[in-house]
Amino acid sequence: MADTKREIERKYESDDSGLPDLTGVAGVAAVLDQGVAELDATYYDTADERLAASSITLRRRTGGTDAGWHLKFPVATGVRDEIHAPLTDKLPSALGALVRSRVRDEELAPVVRLRSTRDIRHLVDVDGNLLAEVSVDAVRAERLSGGGRKAEWTEIEVELADGGDPAFLDKVDKRLRKAGVRPAESPSKLARALAETGGKRQQPRKKDRAEPVTAGDHVLAYVRAQRDAIVELDPAVRRDVADSVHRMRVATRRMRSTFKTYRKILDRTVTDPIGDELKWLAGELGAGRDQEVLAERIGAVVEELPPGLVTEPVRGRLRTWSKAWGGDSRRQIIDVLNGERYLALLTSLDALLADPPLRRAAAGKPATLLSKAVDEAYDVLAGLVEQALGTPPGRDRDVAIHEARKKAKRARYAAEAAAPALGKPASQLVASMKDLQGLLGEHQDSVMSREALRELAEQAHAAGENAFTYGLLYGREEQRAAAVEGELPGVWQAMKIPAGSRAYGQGSRPRYA
Repeated sequence: MADTKREIERKYESDDSGLPDLTGVAGVAAVLDQGVAELDATYYDTADERLAASSITLRRRTGGTDAGWHLKFPVATGVRDEIHAPLTDKLPSALGALVRSRVRDEELAPVVRLRSTRDIRHLVDVDGNLLAEVSVDAVRAERLSGGGRKAEWTEIEVELADGGDPAFLDKVDKRLRKAGVRPAESPSKLARALAETGGKRQQPRKKDRAEPVTAGDHVLAYVRAQRDAIVELDPAVRRDVADSVHRMRVATRRMRSTFKTYRKILDRTVTDPIGDELKWLAGELGAGRDQEVLAERIGAVVEELPPGLVTEPVRGRLRTWSKAWGGDSRRQIIDVLNGERYLALLTSLDALLADPPLRRAAAGKPATLLSKAVDEAYDVLAGLVEQALGTPPGRDRDVAIHEARKKAKRARYAAEAAAPALGKPASQLVASMKDLQGLLGEHQDSVMSREALRELAEQAHAAGENAFTYGLLYGREEQRAAAVEGELPGVWQAMKIPAGSRAYGQGSRPRYA
């Protein structure tokens, strides 16, 4: 079973003078010698160093107090999530799955061996609590692929204690700099080893991309961001990190919506089949997310009710219903991520970005093409909102509001893709569409909750239980939907964009400016 911890550390260049005196650091009562550890780590990657390109490290290490397999994902500068698995001869399948979206079908093989002599100190407060671990590492690196080149260096590493205040590292940093110690140029030992033994790269490739210029450049930049989000969220979804499934699902929707909105820029004969696969993936991810939202919503309302209005079996039945769906959807999602169809989708996205199916208009000016596409998405939304407002309350209005909600998302995503080119007007539209989407989403959640409550009531009735509470909750959901329907005309009127002529060209602004 793999364990995860948040690693917050800083690295420094060091000469042979060793560790400066740190007893003067504010809050440090003592510096305790923990002895010397001999560490031997072998780092794994693909032949083209895909993990290194994403600043991910995968190693098998012996020695020290945490021997085993370590997989590290970047979170922020100096912050990584480290996943630890017991020491085995072969890579644990749980860790292998977490890098599958990057590695795909490529083989993971040893690329670098790092042997370190680590001189360890603990910085503790007056109560003996650990504040940080400081080590001086004498590192010997050996390239295991491509010639066996070697390198040596010494560095100082300061790692914050679990649950510690990151601001403490600033205090240590100030003392080290005053003593002449320099921050390390490389973000990790592996990055330095790859560079000094002839590695192909030290920083992720995506940082080297040129700024968008044409309309096609802007659309592709947005598509690339969604592809990257799917790949980067894959490990989080597998680890069941909160909100990760929802965020991956949103990335698939953003990309699919972009293909449709910007069909004059990207060839639909290429994007439509990929869009179908994105729709499939979103659907597979959605079952668990929708169930999660419903369970949270219904459960919250149950807790708001006076105890006398909640019949005894309700909470238990709701928990059983939620867990049954949650467990099934969780297994289903993992099966999808392990499947060949998902890998094929990722490969097709890579191919699209490597050789974009740009139409002739893609070379045009962003202000013209992107503005028109955003206006078209808005016009479709406006028509659906007006249709919903003109439909009598009931099933038909529910459907019309749901369709308007989907088109509000499309208009929002269209404006998101255009915002870097169009600036403030597009950003303002994004904010407006987000608000409208939230209001319409509240209505749809009410519709779905009523369907779930009807199902729960039928199950309760069949089991001979009192279904009173479900009926009460159903009535409350009807009231919430009615409140949204009553609020919608005013909200829409406030954000509605009057019809008018469109002018594009040099210095022009889109109609929503």
